[in-house]
Amino acid sequence: MLRMARRRAGLSQRGLARRAGVSQPTVSRIERGQMSPSLDTLGPLIEACGMEVEVVERPGAGVDRGQIQDGLRRSPRERLAYAVASARAVADLLARARGVPV
Repeated sequence: MLRMARRRAGLSQRGLARRAGVSQPTVSRIERGQMSPSLDTLGPLIEACGMEVEVVERPGAGVDRGQIQDGLRRSPRERLAYAVASARAVADLLARARGVPV
């Protein structure tokens, strides 16, 4: 992300480092994935490129990954049987909600 921002801004690593007040080796280590910068370090670097860091909700947040992993451990036949049973359970719930005898 930092390399992309720096290149879009037309800056060298040295130029970016100078603008952001960090060392050029730090910029290099971040870009090569050898260092995970704190937000206090990354923010000024991105801002020096004319961009900003924004915190946004990640898609899939709140998803029960354990349930997904359990499903992936099932064989295709087990997945199909589970899907059919689930569909029947949903149909049963809908029928009961509508007051239709099952």
